[in-house]
Amino acid sequence: MVTDKDLEAALTLVRAEAAGPVAGVFGPASLTWRIDREAVIFLGAGRALLLQLAHPWVAAAIAEHSRTLADPIGRFHRTFGIVFAMVFGPLDRALLSARQLHGRHTMIVGHMPEAVGPFAAGSRYCANEVAALRWVHATLVETALMAHDLVLPPLSVEERERYWTESRLFGALFGLTPDDLPGNWSAFAAYTEEMAQSETLTVSTAAREVAAQIFGGARPWLRPPRWYRALTASMLPERLRTGFGFELDERDIRVAGRAVRWIKRVYPKLPDRLRYVGPYQEAQARLNGSTEPDWMTRCLNRAWIGRPQMDDRGRQ
Repeated sequence: MVTDKDLEAALTLVRAEAAGPVAGVFGPASLTWRIDREAVIFLGAGRALLLQLAHPWVAAAIAEHSRTLADPIGRFHRTFGIVFAMVFGPLDRALLSARQLHGRHTMIVGHMPEAVGPFAAGSRYCANEVAALRWVHATLVETALMAHDLVLPPLSVEERERYWTESRLFGALFGLTPDDLPGNWSAFAAYTEEMAQSETLTVSTAAREVAAQIFGGARPWLRPPRWYRALTASMLPERLRTGFGFELDERDIRVAGRAVRWIKRVYPKLPDRLRYVGPYQEAQARLNGSTEPDWMTRCLNRAWIGRPQMDDRGRQ
């Protein structure tokens, strides 16, 4: 378990390694900023969610404690709001978000409603357990890079190692220690591959129901387009894709491939103001001495995090 004391010890490490009070945990020279600033990482949002749902603890927690189905857009905003504040916020905002996330996780405890994989019915789950946090962290790190490399020039071997070093610091914001995480990129890749094949990831009834609601769309106006559903399915390990009941026929493969080819042609030509997410643009303005984002950044922030300013301390 990650306790309050554990989290504060991890945040002490973050402070020591951070780029600075204004630049935040990573700063403009980091690969984390270079990757996470790209709006194209949204291509992987569905994959990351499904991989998290494939962990029975996460699926049970979302089904019993989350308003994802009642408020999917709110869930999107809350998730990106926390992650972007950790990545692009000033140091004190990033640490506050880490504490807020830990506090929310502390309240997410319960018992498994059914036996799933290695987890017995009635066994206890908790969101602040190290192994569960390690998997959620891994889905965010791996999927962001996968979506980036799908459209933009892929990172070199050396850059991947550097990216993973920064990602270990990102993990500290979850309360994970260096000993809780793989030591290098190769070990991380081996861990994700092992998890993909292990019984720890078993698609439960709750996971299938949540996925069906999101990707099938109880609300047709929120249903992802076919190309996005097909792309998401193609990015999953086959075992988990089958578990979720996603079919991937030849038409789906063509639709997803055509969409990716079009995005690869158009996306790199977009102006930075449209290509980069609002929180990154707010961070750049902060580094240039601005205390308030301009109107366009505020609009982009509303789209990504549901409020006009990342560092608003609750102001709307």
